[in-house]
Parts: sequence; C-alpha cells; structure tokens
Amino acid sequence: MPLDFDRAEAPFTHAGRIRIRRLDLGADIAVMHCWFSMDYAGFWGLQGKTEAQVRAIYEALVASGHAMAYVGVLDGEPAFLFECYDPAHDELGRHYPVRGGDVGMHFFVGPPRVPVHGFTRLVFRSLMRFIFERLGAQRVVVEPDARNDKVHVLNRDMGFVYAGEVQLTHKLAALAFCPRENFVPIPEEEFAE
Repeated sequence: MPLDFDRAEAPFTHAGRIRIRRLDLGADIAVMHCWFSMDYAGFWGLQGKTEAQVRAIYEALVASGHAMAYVGVLDGEPAFLFECYDPAHDELGRHYPVRGGDVGMHFFVGPPRVPVHGFTRLVFRSLMRFIFERLGAQRVVVEPDARNDKVHVLNRDMGFVYAGEVQLTHKLAALAFCPRENFVPIPEEEFAE
C-alpha cells in the first residue's frame, strides 16, 4: 500500500510548542542549506552543496510521490527537518523484505538558539508519533551511517531494534526497525527553556 502523505495535512502539535508541517520549498530551503553546511551535519551528506542544489534535491524528493519532507517548528521558528519515504521505492528496499506499513525516516535537528536539555529526544518522540499517527506506519525503518554513534543511542531509546549493516551507495548503514508496539509515546511532556 503506497504512503498517503495527504493524511498528514491537518495541523499536528506535540508537547504544546512543537508544530509539524510540510517543508515549504520557498520559505525553508535557505534555512536548511545553512543547517546542512554546519560542522555537525556531516552525516546528512549535503555539506558543500549550494542552496540551489539543496532546493533541487528537495524538489525531486517532494515530486517523487514516494517521499515527503517535514519541518518541525518550535515557537514559530524551524527547529528540525525529517524525511519520510516508502522503502519499496528506495535503494534500502533491496536490502530487506519491505512490509506494507513500513515508513523510512531520516531526521536532522537544527542548531538551537537556546539549548534545551532533552530537546533532541523530544523532537524524535514528536516525529515518531507523527509517523505512526498521521502516516499510519506499522513500522519505522532507519538506515543511519554505521559510524553515527549518537543516533544509535537515540534509536534504541525510541524502541528501534538493529538488524545488522547494509552497504548503500553512499554509506555503510545500520539497519533498524521500530514496530508500532515498540514505540511508547510519553504523555504530552513539556520542556523547560
């Protein structure tokens, strides 16, 4: 069953201050380009790309019909980006038996204006809840760079189970799955500034 990205059009809010919306190519690309050029963005793979190249990448992603990009907004400002995709239409789908209800995901947290303790975990919980509730995922699939130790800790905290490594075109990836029953959303927690 193909992913229905239109299911996610209604407003989505988590923890009282995080709002998730579709990527706005006109308004968001300059911010995303700035984020992707930062030192810590190496695993995202877009360092060194021009703003026009970043725009072209996201135009193609949105036009594919098999993927969508979303922006998480905190207090009116973009704070994170995540991509959702149908693994059956992705290189990853050649490395494991794709099931109906699988949704692939990548996420990137922008630099905070003011650091907030626990913010990345809150972001991750917000987008996971969105993927299960709004996209109807039965299982979230991730393939982070095998060397990205920080994200592996976060993935395990969210309920992901690792299933080995796969060689993708641009990286050696750690394949992990989070079935709906493994993800336990915390009640609408607030966070302090």
